[in-house]
Amino acid sequence: MKSNAFSLRNVMMQLRKIVNHPFLFEERYPEFDPDWIWMSSGKFELLDRILPKFVACGHKVLIFSQFTQLIAILGEFLNYRGIRHLKLDGGMKQDDRDINMKIFNDPNSIEKIFVLSTRAGGQGLNLQVANTVIIFDSDFNPQMDEQAKDRAHRIG
Repeated sequence: MKSNAFSLRNVMMQLRKIVNHPFLFEERYPEFDPDWIWMSSGKFELLDRILPKFVACGHKVLIFSQFTQLIAILGEFLNYRGIRHLKLDGGMKQDDRDINMKIFNDPNSIEKIFVLSTRAGGQGLNLQVANTVIIFDSDFNPQMDEQAKDRAHRIG
């Protein structure tokens, strides 16, 4: 019985990966035309349409993902589009996290996009300056997504 549960869990994870971006199946990024980074994923195509508008209107945007590899792909995409951004994931040192948070929270900062791992940071992570939250890929536990959104909407 356990092997069937493991098999189903594996299939579910593979489906989540393909919905987010096909590059999640690669250990390293293949040689590719840079346009393919956004053209091969419907979610990236939508980001390509809305993020420039958010930045032009002065929005501060948090983009949350479950996959640290996807955060790297998002970083490549944003670099390709010339959109300045910061990131925070579980592999970062605390000092680097603090620096990125200070930069993003500065009202005069030119960094308008912050890409984060949904589970990174947690306690003490306050990004109240953000007015837009994008959950790129939902967690199986909806409470995790709620906690991520609360990082932008804390009271006090």
